[in-house]
Amino acid sequence: MRTYMAKKENIERDWYEIDADGQILGKLAVAAAKLLMGKNKPIFTPHVDCGDFVVVVNAGSIKLTGNKAQTKVYQSYSGYPGGLRERSFEHMIKHKPAFVIREAVRRMLPKNKLGRKMLKKLKVYRTPKHEHDAQKPQVITLADVK
Repeated sequence: MRTYMAKKENIERDWYEIDADGQILGKLAVAAAKLLMGKNKPIFTPHVDCGDFVVVVNAGSIKLTGNKAQTKVYQSYSGYPGGLRERSFEHMIKHKPAFVIREAVRRMLPKNKLGRKMLKKLKVYRTPKHEHDAQKPQVITLADVK
């Protein structure tokens, strides 16, 4: 018996839509990362991008558990002395909700070229409207992703 290895030419990609309204950030990021990597498919191959496209809507109404909404901090460093910037979760969700979700998903993907390629298939929108209606994405809940 031989082990099946998926080839990038034979991959069929689906489109999924996840509504983030009232969802917990970590659980949503886990579900999106699984779909982006293709771990929900029986043909999953670790060294091939066999994942699907994921559209996340209502990014501004994501939730955190406990008191993380007040204590979570996003840091960035410019490389210059005194160039450390810290932004709170409350500030980021108000001004850049797509960044919050994209960053959570990015940290769950592989840290290499393949992970960066997978992240490009994630589309995040602040409102319920998006421009991918022509692809007819399947609306799924977090419980549907296994």
